[in-house]
Amino acid sequence: QVQLVESGGGLVQAGGSLRLSCAASGRTFSSYNVAWFRQAPGKEREFVAIISRSGGTYYADSVKGRFTISRDNAKMLVFLQMNSLKPEDTAVYYCAADFDYGLKFTSREYDYWGQGTQVTVSS
Repeated sequence: QVQLVESGGGLVQAGGSLRLSCAASGRTFSSYNVAWFRQAPGKEREFVAIISRSGGTYYADSVKGRFTISRDNAKMLVFLQMNSLKPEDTAVYYCAADFDYGLKFTSREYDYWGQGTQVTVSS
């Protein structure tokens, strides 16, 4: 069993910053590939960022240069630092875990999800 819990969401003005956290349990944490997805009202859940077992990272074009994903294996945490936030970033943010070789970029490929945390960016 793998459990994931997100935290750190909230309301912020455009141009501000938030740091989201994803706390994991239930398996050797260093074996996790962890991704962030987000879902805005009326839209599909979309890929945001991913960090591999080895620390490699990939970002959606819409957040590249503004968001940074990182991990602390000792604390079993993955972070998403979000800077220069825009109203278009408003969504529920979810973390998801995967253990297969190679990175997954669609939500359908993940079996383990947190409950999500709301991020609202005002204009």
